[in-house]
Amino acid sequence: MTRGRPHRNGRGLFLGAVLGAVAGYFAGRMLGSPAVGIVLGALVGSAVLYRVNPGPRKRR
Repeated sequence: MTRGRPHRNGRGLFLGAVLGAVAGYFAGRMLGSPAVGIVLGALVGSAVLYRVNPGPRKRR
């Protein structure tokens, strides 16, 4: 186990992009530009869940 190495998760990247795009669509629709909301929401959501959601650790 390497200490100090941040957790990464490919599933979190995909799930964050999908959830962020959906949330960004509705936020962008209220502000007048759903397409920009989708893009920004997907970027932010994937970045957050890629770092935050490490998933289960593998046993050695």
